[in-house]
Amino acid sequence: MQDPRNVLRVFKRLCKSANVTPIRFHDIRHTHASILISEGVDIVKVAARLGHANPKITYGIYSHLVPNEDNKVADIFHKAIGKKALANG
Repeated sequence: MQDPRNVLRVFKRLCKSANVTPIRFHDIRHTHASILISEGVDIVKVAARLGHANPKITYGIYSHLVPNEDNKVADIFHKAIGKKALANG
């Protein structure tokens, strides 16, 4: 088993040698979750990957990244109304 302190030391050393702005190791976890959610991965799957006991925890933290389904629903409705108008017109 890897000692977490050694992982952090190596991570900091890698950031320094790559000449990138150092970030907290935990920020990698947030980046990982953010990318998965923005790519449309189901929040339940992301929650499981992060080890959250309940997807509500994940949703509470990352809800701002979940795609807005209301816009899609509104577009579907708008197209349906247009089709009905043409068919009846």
